[in-house]
Order: sequence, then structure tokens, then C-alpha cells
Amino acid sequence: MALPGAGIRVGLFATCINDLMFPQTAQATVTVLRRLGCQVEFPPAQTCCGQMMTNTGYFKQALGSVKAFTKAFEPYDAVVAPSGSCVASVRHQHPMLAQPAGSAKWVAAVEATVAKTYDISEFLVDVLGVVDVGAFFPHRVTYHPSCHSARIARLGQRPYDLLKAVKGLELLDLPDADQCCGFGGTFSVKNPDVSVALAMDKASNAIATGAEYLVAPDNACLMNVGGILSRDRAGVKPIHLVEILAQTEEVDG
Repeated sequence: MALPGAGIRVGLFATCINDLMFPQTAQATVTVLRRLGCQVEFPPAQTCCGQMMTNTGYFKQALGSVKAFTKAFEPYDAVVAPSGSCVASVRHQHPMLAQPAGSAKWVAAVEATVAKTYDISEFLVDVLGVVDVGAFFPHRVTYHPSCHSARIARLGQRPYDLLKAVKGLELLDLPDADQCCGFGGTFSVKNPDVSVALAMDKASNAIATGAEYLVAPDNACLMNVGGILSRDRAGVKPIHLVEILAQTEEVDG
């Protein structure tokens, strides 16, 4: 019986934060995709998605990122990233930046690449039609739906369904799950006091669940809340969704 990803050539969009600070998340993404039969490649020409520049109003400066992304990922059947936030940026900001600034041919290339760009949870559930990826993680976890993943990428129920299918995992409801963690890119720099207050609320809610792990689809959010959890020695560890999906009974057993 053929694996669900057989014959699909995937370009891994690692994202800046994962490439520089959380390489294990990108590696876990490759592990899961290859387990399901995908041919996964890391295009070395990839750069930032341009979200930080775009969010700050530097549209012209962000165009270079759009061009680099399109050129790097145009050859692939699908582009997959372990980041709802960066996928949201590609999906909604790249066409906005390209349309007034380029030829019709280039805009069409941007839009075609955007249309095949997915967060890992979307790709697994919607493209491969898989919820149970053969993961094993015998721990109590609670899930934070990051703002961009929930409101812009609209990942919805997909991450929850993937977690519920993990063998041995107990998924606990996070109080005020839809509340921001306080990171918000440059928001955390420009409004540090508010950012810390939001992160403290999120950390407190995670602790209240009794979970061993706080899970999210974006490492920036986990970094922000994880700083509070670490400082307070709360005993709740941050972990990216795909790092759980990469675990198997053979690895943990």
C-alpha cells in the first residue's frame, strides 16, 4: 500500500526563527513528512518571509523576500512550514506586495507559489488526508493556538485532531486559549510591559491545566511564554506541535 505522501516533492520552508534558534523543529518536520512518503528538500536559497518588514510598513524592502521565496519554492509540488504565522504572512502579504509592484507574469508566479504553501498541520490533514501520523508521546499537554495561526492561517481544529490521535497523549483544555501570548513580532519590543503581562497570563493558564507541556504551532509564541515558565521554574515545558508528531514509540520506548 502506497504511503499518502508518495510522489509529492515538498520544499521545506524552515523559517528564520527555526533555522537560527529551533532547528529541531525543522528536523522534526522532515521526519514526519518522510515517514509519510514525501520527498523533502531544503532549498538553500530561501530567506525570511518578510513579515517583520511588512508588518512595520516597509513594503518596498519586503519585496526582496517575496522574490526570493517565489524563486526558491516555485519548482516544488508543495511548500510546507512548521509555522502558522509565517504561512499566514506568505498567504496574505505576498500577493498584496507583489500585485502593485511587478509584471503580470511575476504576480502569477507569486500567487501560484502561495497557493501551494501550507502549515504542517494543514498539509497533513488537508493534502495527505492523515490525522494519525504514528506518533507516541505519553504526556499531558495543552495547546495554545497562536494568533496568526488561528485568525489568519485559520488552522482551526487541525492541530487538535492531530494531537488527539497521538498514542499516549492526554490533551487538556487551555483556559482563555484565544488570548494572545504577547509576542506579536515587533509588538513585544515596542510594548514590553504589555507583552510580559500577556505572557504571564498565558503561563499561568498553562500551569493551571496540570500539563507537562505547552504546545503551539509557532516557536516565537513558545519562546515568549517559555521564558516566563523557565524563570518561574513552573515545570511546564514548551514544545512545537511537529516535535510531538515526530516522536514514535520506538524512540520513547
